[in-house]
Amino acid sequence: MTAKSPAQKKSEGLLRRHFKGDASEVMNKINASIDVDQRLYAQDIASSKAHCQMLVAQCVLSPSDGEAIESGLDAVCAEIEAGKMKFDPALEDIHMHVEARLTELIGEPGKRLHTARSRNDQVATDFRLWVREALDGLDRAFNDLHAVLIDLAGDHVNTVMPGFTHSQPAQPVTFAHYLMAYVEMFGRDRDRIKDARARLNECPLGAAALAGTSFNIDREMTASALGFDRPTANSIDSVSDRDFALEALSVSAIAAVHLSRLAEELVLWSSPAFAMVRLPDAFSTGSSIMPQKRNPDAAELVRGKTGRIIGSLNSLLMTMKGLSLAYAKDLQEDKEPTFDSLDTLLLCGQAMAGMIGGLEVDKERMRLLAGAGYSTATDLADWLVRVGGLAFRDAYNSVAALVRLAKDRDCALEDLPLVEMQKIEPCVTESVFEVLSLDKSVASRASQGGTAQVRVREALIAAKARYL
Repeated sequence: MTAKSPAQKKSEGLLRRHFKGDASEVMNKINASIDVDQRLYAQDIASSKAHCQMLVAQCVLSPSDGEAIESGLDAVCAEIEAGKMKFDPALEDIHMHVEARLTELIGEPGKRLHTARSRNDQVATDFRLWVREALDGLDRAFNDLHAVLIDLAGDHVNTVMPGFTHSQPAQPVTFAHYLMAYVEMFGRDRDRIKDARARLNECPLGAAALAGTSFNIDREMTASALGFDRPTANSIDSVSDRDFALEALSVSAIAAVHLSRLAEELVLWSSPAFAMVRLPDAFSTGSSIMPQKRNPDAAELVRGKTGRIIGSLNSLLMTMKGLSLAYAKDLQEDKEPTFDSLDTLLLCGQAMAGMIGGLEVDKERMRLLAGAGYSTATDLADWLVRVGGLAFRDAYNSVAALVRLAKDRDCALEDLPLVEMQKIEPCVTESVFEVLSLDKSVASRASQGGTAQVRVREALIAAKARYL
């Protein structure tokens, strides 16, 4: 018979006294989560300290036991941070590792720490603490992204570029206005991050396994000590739901989609066909065989990792969908997708901020492309309504005929002779050529939220006040 490891002996002492024989090695392997949840060590120690202090205050533990436990927890934390903690699947998770090592270090008081709590409320608390910190990190990363987007937009209020619908040239806009569209998207993402954080900021500690505890505990004290707004209201709900993680993953998936859309723009704009921007060297790569290549790999990876983040949301939704109350071991599968998703989104946000912060913009190329595809045709139709008195649909049809004429002559609308334009629409006068220029077209879009420079400058001021 194989000798039991020290960790197996600890595990049996803590969890398996009422079982006959040892757990199967396969059971140990499938049951263990320490490879994933060891990163919760700081949160576990913080929540254990708060729990210990509350037990002392409620006279459940003696002050001397409390001092020994807190000192021991500090020592365990130092060992983990120094890389000296040996993790063993037989101890299953970070909570049992911390408790077992604490008891080794301080003896009897370590056995008293778990009074009036369960691993169920313990992990729910630790996990909320981790997700809360991750959401705070994401908000900081998106704040940095906001800063570089707003800064770049401020430099390009007068830079004209093509606006697209259906990936086809539609109307000229300013590059600043285009960038500010993403400022708005990421602003909503940050709002969702803040909303998710506010909703999760309730403390499950004290719910115990599912029914609460018979000890005279003070849940308000532990909630306050850990920075929560309040304790959770229902002990069963406290340990059995992970909607706070689902919401964080949902927020991440939406934000990742926004990052992916901007990444796709960068891939297209930096290609020779567009050549409107050049990505910084620090976020580009070369080819293993083609020495001339300059690949937008960072943008492509942001785009590609979005599928992974969406997959994490789907994974946890599927885990949760069939669970009855209260705790079930299925919930052990909540951390890996959450860790991966929020870590990945943070990296993608940082990469995007780096790309935008070092982006080189070719203003002349943008302007050239902005004038392609008869992009001021709508301005001509609006002029026919405003000056010529036509109904918009009649103006639309007249301009469509003028566009066909320009295509036949292989020229721009503004290059059509006035007399030829008048054959199609008699009300056209010389003044029509004023609205056919790119600059006049952009400046005319002065409705609220429009691309006119006056509106873009207002949007920049508002964005700086709101986001920075």
